[in-house]
Amino acid sequence: MRNQFLIGWVLAATIIFPYAQDGEAAEMGYAPQISNERGIKVTATLQAIRNEAKTLDFEVVLETHTQPLGDDLAKSAALIADGKQYMPSEWEGAPPGGHHRKGMLRFKAIVPQPAAVELRIGLSGDPSPRSFKWLLE
Repeated sequence: MRNQFLIGWVLAATIIFPYAQDGEAAEMGYAPQISNERGIKVTATLQAIRNEAKTLDFEVVLETHTQPLGDDLAKSAALIADGKQYMPSEWEGAPPGGHHRKGMLRFKAIVPQPAAVELRIGLSGDPSPRSFKWLLE
């Protein structure tokens, strides 16, 4: 009887747990987006937008094994919303250089909140900026 109870508990946890994880992920932010070109992988993730937030925050991770990552993201990134371009208010993270960088790219909140945003990151040597898009509704 005890074994049947344990088996039932394990099955229930196996069925329910993945859904709990998905709900937690949705609360934490939006799906990460990846651009992997010219030997540089850029992963950008829009963080959860809180009510009355003063900033829109994007976690940005850059990885390469071919060249130093020397771009100043506070100067080479832009946010596009409703046809307007916004420059970052801050880059809080690893400074230019090295092969692995991670940090938070912050923009002043846009009021009213747009339906979608596009983060563009221009890197040295890229023919055009990397583009990452999210629907906010």
